[in-house]
Amino acid sequence: VPVEKILVVHDEIDLPPGSARLKLGGGHGGHNGLRDIVAQIGRDFARLRLGVGHPGNKNAVTNYVLRKPSIDDGRMIHESIADAADVMPLLVREGFEKAMTKLHTGKG
Repeated sequence: VPVEKILVVHDEIDLPPGSARLKLGGGHGGHNGLRDIVAQIGRDFARLRLGVGHPGNKNAVTNYVLRKPSIDDGRMIHESIADAADVMPLLVREGFEKAMTKLHTGKG
């Protein structure tokens, strides 16, 4: 599969719960799953970043991302997944930039 056809979906502690952002390229930022993907295919792939929030202490990150989110955070995360799913047809039809604008601003 050509790298330009890949969209990696991952949790993102640097975004608040309920946020969904499309991004092209970048490093792994310490994310173990992304670290492996970057090692295999390089950095130049599309990502859908789903915000899960940060525990506030870098030493608590591992346990935080592996546990079930709170009810409120879980609801917001599910809503962001639905929002992201809604722009996927636009991504396929009109491209990354249009889908990114729609997801990030609600316009497009």
